[in-house]
Amino acid sequence: MKRVLIIEDEKSIAELERDYLEINGYQADIALKGDEGLQLALGKDYDLILLDLMLPNIDGFTICKKIRAVKDIPIMMVTAKKDDIDKVRGFGLGADDYIVKPFSPNELIARIKAHLSRYERLLTRQELQPVNEIFIRGLQINRSDRRVFVNNQEVNFTTKEFDLLVFLVMNPNQVFSKIQLFEKLWGYDSVGDITTVTVHIRKIREKIERDPSNPDYIETVWGAGYRFKGE
Repeated sequence: MKRVLIIEDEKSIAELERDYLEINGYQADIALKGDEGLQLALGKDYDLILLDLMLPNIDGFTICKKIRAVKDIPIMMVTAKKDDIDKVRGFGLGADDYIVKPFSPNELIARIKAHLSRYERLLTRQELQPVNEIFIRGLQINRSDRRVFVNNQEVNFTTKEFDLLVFLVMNPNQVFSKIQLFEKLWGYDSVGDITTVTVHIRKIREKIERDPSNPDYIETVWGAGYRFKGE
């Protein structure tokens, strides 16, 4: 049975989320405070985390950053904060989805299922995938170990950052729109926000480019999308 951690200070909302999760066959734990939620997230094994942003003791942004530093499980932010700047910040810290309250419980469950399904496919591919080293202009990618080196220095990547980089590298000189990248990497249609593609591209550039504003690897094709510059 899949386990979900709900970090939410509004007890009624947390219990609603838990009830719908249990009806759909999931096990759910609730943490009503930020520090308690962070402790559970880091100390126990969960398959997905539902994370509010405005929490007692530790805010959701900080919690997301700390979890993402050590775990790649899906993190879905569920919050009343609806400004684009909050969405961009959340995606930049490694969130996989951003849902604004009030939300449809059925939509929440649909998104949870989509993220869990995609994460399972990712883990399966990792188990079956042989060692495959990619070397290109000072950039080294080990696909099986999911490690990236820039000029022999290892750089840490989140799951989706790594997947997006590998996808672009394996399809050099091809232009992909934000919508195409969102559908290929997030694995479902009409659920989520393509803003996350822009955020992930920016984060990747910050990690691999000498000058992110004048990229050597991933270039922007204005009005069309992005492409990885091959040899």
